[in-house]
Amino acid sequence: MRIDIITGLPKLLESPLQESILKRAQNKEIVEIVVHDLRAYTHDKHNTIDDAPYGGGAGMVLKPEPFFECVEALKTQRQYDEIIFLAADGEIFTQKIATQFSLKKNLILMCGHYKGVDQRVREALATREISIGDYVLTGGELAAMVVVDAIVRLIPGVLNDGESALTDSFQDGMLGCPQYTRPSEYRGMTIPDVLLSGNHHEIDQWRTEQREQRTRRLRGDSSAS
Repeated sequence: MRIDIITGLPKLLESPLQESILKRAQNKEIVEIVVHDLRAYTHDKHNTIDDAPYGGGAGMVLKPEPFFECVEALKTQRQYDEIIFLAADGEIFTQKIATQFSLKKNLILMCGHYKGVDQRVREALATREISIGDYVLTGGELAAMVVVDAIVRLIPGVLNDGESALTDSFQDGMLGCPQYTRPSEYRGMTIPDVLLSGNHHEIDQWRTEQREQRTRRLRGDSSAS
């Protein structure tokens, strides 16, 4: 898979992309993640990527030209399955959507910033608009990293334990079960006896019951997917 991220603040993405699972996935050449600086697609001496909104009002708006030129340049090199704009008012990102995206070959993520982006970028370029929640961030960079991390960890070969991602919360519509590790007793707190029984059938049954209970308690009776 290849993921291209378009941003006016590329340094915000440097550290997350060079740590943990994302770093290993790139080192294994399972995924290629390329960050593109919007300022490289400007033509004035100040590399201007934003301007005041038409009609007045507070804040600055990202200009359309750098986005269009960057996306058009990328599309001359390969076909993209989705061009995703990160927006607070977009479709809420879920595990189901992450799974769908993980099956794609090429993705573009466009990050807004400041007051927003020229609406023509959203209408003419984006095939999906994704939000990570009903709140506002300074820009789409952090949201892009959330989406990238959720997608990449689902790609076969990224996690050392392939079953791990399949048992995550939300993967089948339910939350995960409680997890314990050594020591079995700590400061008077013990783990459930069933986990020490060695009976895998009973352990699986206990985990299923715990997941169902947690889902009902924390998400009501609706599916978590």
